Amino acid sequence: MSDKRRAEIEAKRAKLAELRKARADRLKADTERRTTEIAGPTPARRDLDDLVNILVGSPSRGSRESGGDRSPSIPGTPSMGNTIGLPGPSALSMSGSGRASRQSDFSASVGPLPTQPSSATDHVIERVLTPRIYGDLIDVEQELFELPRKDTQERVSYNKEVQTTAIETERSDEYEDDLRQRILKEHDIEKERLVREKELEEESVKLDIEIEQEIRELSEEERAGILAAPEFIDFVEQSSKIVQRALNDGYDYIRDYTIGAESGGDDSEGRVKRVCEFYDERYGKNRSITDVDWSPKYLELSVASYNKNPAALNEPDGIVAVWNLHLLERPEFIFHSQSDVLSVTFSPFHSNLIFGGTYSGQILLWDTRSKHLPVLKTPLSAAGHTHPVYAMQMVGTQNAHNLITSSTDGTVCSWLVDMLAQPQETLELIHAGHNKTGEVAITTLDFPDNETTTFWVGTEEGSVYQANRYDRAGAKAGLNQYDVYKGHAGPVMSLHFHPLIGPVDFSDLFLTSSADWTVKLWRAKSLAKPSTTPHAIPPLYSFDEADDYVYDVKWHPAHPAVFGTVDGSGHFDLWNLNTDTEACIAN
Repeated sequence: MSDKRRAEIEAKRAKLAELRKARADRLKADTERRTTEIAGPTPARRDLDDLVNILVGSPSRGSRESGGDRSPSIPGTPSMGNTIGLPGPSALSMSGSGRASRQSDFSASVGPLPTQPSSATDHVIERVLTPRIYGDLIDVEQELFELPRKDTQERVSYNKEVQTTAIETERSDEYEDDLRQRILKEHDIEKERLVREKELEEESVKLDIEIEQEIRELSEEERAGILAAPEFIDFVEQSSKIVQRALNDGYDYIRDYTIGAESGGDDSEGRVKRVCEFYDERYGKNRSITDVDWSPKYLELSVASYNKNPAALNEPDGIVAVWNLHLLERPEFIFHSQSDVLSVTFSPFHSNLIFGGTYSGQILLWDTRSKHLPVLKTPLSAAGHTHPVYAMQMVGTQNAHNLITSSTDGTVCSWLVDMLAQPQETLELIHAGHNKTGEVAITTLDFPDNETTTFWVGTEEGSVYQANRYDRAGAKAGLNQYDVYKGHAGPVMSLHFHPLIGPVDFSDLFLTSSADWTVKLWRAKSLAKPSTTPHAIPPLYSFDEADDYVYDVKWHPAHPAVFGTVDGSGHFDLWNLNTDTEACIAN
């Protein structure tokens, strides 16, 4: 679900909650209003009702609530508690005792009175009313009817003087209009409320349908499409690396610093302890490691190059893996090559760049910010290498540096980092004393510290030669054929000069390892006094403890007397020249 869609759903939910709250408030207000109406009218309303009852002649609240016998109020008939004289001979006199008598009964003459015309009763037809006789009150239910005479057709009409007292009608009209307006307004409000509730229900149903569609179960095809998406794969790759780095952190988070202070030293003190092991079944199966190097900027990163896996035809022939000390289960980066990668090195001036030399002779450049394939590579032509590249080294400074590579056909090339289309310089190392060919098959190469012109190479024949990139005083560019470092009976596998550290300069010492199971210590001849005749230089010392091919040897980066070797049987030997020269101090 995208962030935009999620935001829309959250907004709809908030709107739905607001509408529901408004409906609840309206229902609460209606309930309170009904409760108030049931409880009774307001004092102002009661006063208005009393005034209307007085004006129309109806009994007031006080008279209804007071005690005493009262006859029920009949519309158009005066109350029984008052004596009202009606005009005309047929008028009745209602007394408080509940008895009715004609006015003629109380007059001096018994006969009927002559009819007098009256403006108020011009339209009234005379009728003879029979007086009601009330007997003694007994517990008898009786219904009284006042029936007109059958022989006279009666037409009754009333005017305001007969029915009620004259009142002002203007105020009543205003009240009715006001009441009508309030009723219409309440009707409109109720109608609007019903419409709003209907819209609310429709919105709620629509929102429920949308939410159900958003959280519905994905089909197998949709799930497979998401899992195969490049964005999803990149996200899982990066996030899982972060989690694995944290899980592989070797720090003891529950260490108690208040205990164990009296315990002795570490049992592994004085011995070599394996810190970690990098291996991935997916990339390392049936492959051999041909070279390793450490990043000069990120000390936890190392790079390893691998050759071909004969059992996997669909996989790339060469692989370069960047390993992290905090990520042991899989490499941090994986790079591919169309040929076996025989040598690899980090660029000391660009932490993202990695160079590799291949069996086909190509020089490849990978960038950790890019994908698996190289960003630059040399062409397969005679302008560069056409034989396997077993050795390479970056020399120079931050602003002026070159990549020096060598192949087994005796060719040494100098490359600019940003231009691998053709080498900047090409140097062919040829020895005239060779029997079949003058080429020198280079297997390893190294420059002394603070040196960018003169270098030493190890060869397949077992000899070590000194060479120059340019002409210099007393020496020409190319191979120095007269100074030959002889001592190995097999191909030289590695060569490493002593680092320039400490108060004493040992940078003229270098170590070599060979397939003849030995490691030899040499002193480089001074460049100021080159030989003019063939001269064999013997080693200073030979270390013969190995029982297999010694594939690599390296000086300690800080201790001037310590170096390490690795052999074909998988052993790592650590030597200390200050302690013993006959046997290694750790194996």
